[in-house]
Amino acid sequence: MAQTKNKKPENRRDFLYLMTGAFAATGVGTLSWPFINSLNPSDDVLALSSIEVDLSAIQEGQSLTVSWRGLPVFIRHRTAEEIQQAEQEDITKLPDPEEDKKRVQNPKWLVVVGVCTHLGCIPQGQKPTGKRGDFGGWFCPCHGSHYDTSGRVRKGPAPKNLEVPQYSFLTDTKIKIG
Repeated sequence: MAQTKNKKPENRRDFLYLMTGAFAATGVGTLSWPFINSLNPSDDVLALSSIEVDLSAIQEGQSLTVSWRGLPVFIRHRTAEEIQQAEQEDITKLPDPEEDKKRVQNPKWLVVVGVCTHLGCIPQGQKPTGKRGDFGGWFCPCHGSHYDTSGRVRKGPAPKNLEVPQYSFLTDTKIKIG
């Protein structure tokens, strides 16, 4: 009988420890949830995670700038001459070699994030009167980086090509960025 009496208090004590630990864990989880939930993206950020752009109004040789995730995105309807120039470039001479066909889904349309890869400036060349640099693409006047008609860096201190965002064609004249 002495053994039975000793086991009962131990079982009760174990149960109390287990219940106290479970209650404490539940309390910690409940108190920490608002902090954990605050790390999720806000509704306005989620709304900007993807955008649809109608390309039908952009004539050949023209460009459009849209805002995506707070960044400018350059969309250019390239001419046959710009496409030919971009495709025939010897990529072995480029600082960041990348073929044109890997940067575009449709050769007529180039979509790049319009932020210079050197120090984050916005290159010129979107407006018809804007300076497009020595290679007909974009020119960053801050430090003199030149980009070609495929958004590849050709001259200057920029180490990388203009970034190509994730995008897809929904129709022949509509794309979804993001």
